[in-house]
Amino acid sequence: MPRQCPLTKKKTRTGRTYAIRGIAKKKKGIGLNITGKTKRKFHPNLKKKRFYDVENKRFVTIKLSTAAIRTIDKVGLAEALRRMEKAK
Repeated sequence: MPRQCPLTKKKTRTGRTYAIRGIAKKKKGIGLNITGKTKRKFHPNLKKKRFYDVENKRFVTIKLSTAAIRTIDKVGLAEALRRMEKAK
């Protein structure tokens, strides 16, 4: 199962981390220079959350991003589940 939120579709993105050396010009130095670039990954902030589905009278456990949890608080679980089914 990929690291992806089923509601917001947030997933892992790639980027870089930079190694910087030198003394800033603000501190009377010659300036900061990038001396190395390394690839890295930015993972979405996924949490396992348990919700109670009133329509089906059962608990549902879903792995969601924190933004999706806030969306469920706003629009309700039933509407969020409909959106996830529609997105598939």
